[in-house]
Amino acid sequence: MERREPPMTEEGWYALHDFRTVDWDAWRDAPERERERALADARSFFDAHDDPETGGTAVFSIVGHKADLMVLHLRPSMADLDRLERSFEQTAFAGYTEQSGSYVSVTEASGYTERAREYFEGEVDEDSGLAQYIRSRLHPDIPDMEYVSFYPMDKRRTAEDNWYDLPHEERAEHMASHGDIGRDYAGKVQQMITSSVGFDDHEWGVTLWSDDPTEIKDLLYEMRFDPSSSRFAEFGTFYFGRRFEAADLGAFMAGEAVPAEDGAPHSDSAGHPHGASDHGGAGHAHGGGHGHGEGDHPHSGETHEHGHGDEEGRPPTDHGADVREELEDRGVYGGKPHGEDVYAVVLYSEADTEELFEEVEGLRKNFDHYDSHVKTAVYEAEGDAPAAIASVWETESAADTASGFLTDLPGIVRQAGDDADSDTWGTMGMFYTVKPEHRDDFVEKFGTVGEVLEGMDGHIQTDLLSNRENEDDMFIASRWESKDDAMAFFRSDAFSDTVDWGRDVLADRPRHVFLA
Repeated sequence: MERREPPMTEEGWYALHDFRTVDWDAWRDAPERERERALADARSFFDAHDDPETGGTAVFSIVGHKADLMVLHLRPSMADLDRLERSFEQTAFAGYTEQSGSYVSVTEASGYTERAREYFEGEVDEDSGLAQYIRSRLHPDIPDMEYVSFYPMDKRRTAEDNWYDLPHEERAEHMASHGDIGRDYAGKVQQMITSSVGFDDHEWGVTLWSDDPTEIKDLLYEMRFDPSSSRFAEFGTFYFGRRFEAADLGAFMAGEAVPAEDGAPHSDSAGHPHGASDHGGAGHAHGGGHGHGEGDHPHSGETHEHGHGDEEGRPPTDHGADVREELEDRGVYGGKPHGEDVYAVVLYSEADTEELFEEVEGLRKNFDHYDSHVKTAVYEAEGDAPAAIASVWETESAADTASGFLTDLPGIVRQAGDDADSDTWGTMGMFYTVKPEHRDDFVEKFGTVGEVLEGMDGHIQTDLLSNRENEDDMFIASRWESKDDAMAFFRSDAFSDTVDWGRDVLADRPRHVFLA
């Protein structure tokens, strides 16, 4: 009896695909403090174990009925997986889930080609491209790609088509043909092949990642026509999902977008940021923008143009183009039509500033977890006007989401942009960082300009506000009866003089924002 030659293999990381179904009824019935504790416990677990140096841990949302979550662990030993699986079960969050499925395997590279055989026999330089490639298969990073597909598979063993009865050379030809198809998708689809012979119900697990789900479909569809699949492959259950960060687990449980779009802050299951008060915030988008900031002076500012943005988060039209052009003609930076640098949410509150600051500080601790957060601060008016809360973000979607939380702060009387249907015209200048030695000069100059403004037709109100934590950080907000009235000020000698004067007292040029 002829004995078939098995390929040589080498193993790397051990892998556990842990599928979880959420007990949604128990989650909804749980007290809010228990849900918050469970989320914090889960985030701490994931943060503590996501170390690429030791293999990595990642969490995915599974689409469809087979599971709600997939937790993927890669580790150097089976004992590590055993401990991780039991450790996760000890979290408060795991109590709201049931392990609906799992798959245990180990990354594998096989020696079907002559060159691979040379590697396994130690005849290849460790610094060679082949050696590096095989090591990358044995110790892969979990890629930062959005979509994942996992399925187990076997090689067929029927009387007509028995993979294991084929000679080694024929199996090698099939594998080479299969590999040629995969190479056509290099850069589009990343794969991890894990062996489960003796570990689970199938012989291999296949995990595919891509930023485009149709690339995964196209790859597998093309491979179906290859004989190694059409004649010799049997497949188990397919799972498909999307990766998200552990910080977004609250958004997942709340039915919100995951991953949180453009770095937006998310609410937890109760609908508010962690560490905030017991007020849910649905999030209000006041699109388009007030812009601000331009030249080097204490009151210029972009005009506001209303309208919700397009799919890229930009105002649909540049209604302020004529304003920008005229400001540029006068040597004043008027910003860019689709928003430059940052987006801001500005709300006004009549609450005691000490109470307001404590509430904002709690929100800010949550916001600081997001890379897109620039700053959130309380500004006190130099006069009798309400205090302002300005929250500045790198993306419009993040600013919009933050606004839902900020509207629940105490004493809120209005949000900049809420008066979209009014006949008034607003301007706002932000990020006025005054040189400390010139702060008093800046305030005095504002008073002088304010006297000019009071005598101008159509001027309603102008306020100077200072950051409660940094008095040298200021912004200026004005209301006008019409755009023409505001432009009359921008064309005035007083405005030009202020522009020239501001260059000497400001530490840097104000930045343009749109108000979300």
